[in-house]
Amino acid sequence: MADNPRIEELRRRIQKDPASIAFAQLAEEHRRAGQFDDAVRVCRAGLAQHPAYLSARITLGRALLEMARYDEAATEFEYVLKAAPDNLTAVRELADIEQRRRVSAPSRPAAVEAVQPDPVLAELEAWLLVLAEERDSRATGQPSNRP
Repeated sequence: MADNPRIEELRRRIQKDPASIAFAQLAEEHRRAGQFDDAVRVCRAGLAQHPAYLSARITLGRALLEMARYDEAATEFEYVLKAAPDNLTAVRELADIEQRRRVSAPSRPAAVEAVQPDPVLAELEAWLLVLAEERDSRATGQPSNRP
C-alpha cells in the first residue's frame, strides 16, 4: 500500500530532526489512515523523548482503542487527565472505552441476574422497614431503635 504524501513528508521531516515533535502528526496521519500499528509504534518512539506531549498520548490512546486494547488506551487517557483534568477528549474517550467494554462483555445468564438484588428495591425495602418500625414504636409507645 502506497503511503499518502503527507505521511511521506512527515517521515522526511522526522528523519532530518529525530527529536522533532512532528512524530505526533505522523502518528495521527497513520491513525487516520487506519494504520494503527504504525501509529502506536511512532507514538511510543516519540513519547520516549517527549513523554509529556499530551496530544501524542491522545493519538496513542485512540489507536489502541481502535485495536481493542482498552486497558492500554485507558492508561493513556488517564495520564492526560492527570495532567489536564479539563481535557474533554480524554473524558469522552474513557467513556467510549467503558461503553465498548459493556457491549463486548459476555452477557450473564438469566439465573444469575435473577439472584442479584435490585438496588432500588433493596432501598425501598429498607425504607419500608424503617417506616414499619416507626409505626410499631408509636403503637406501643416504645422508642424506635433507629436514630
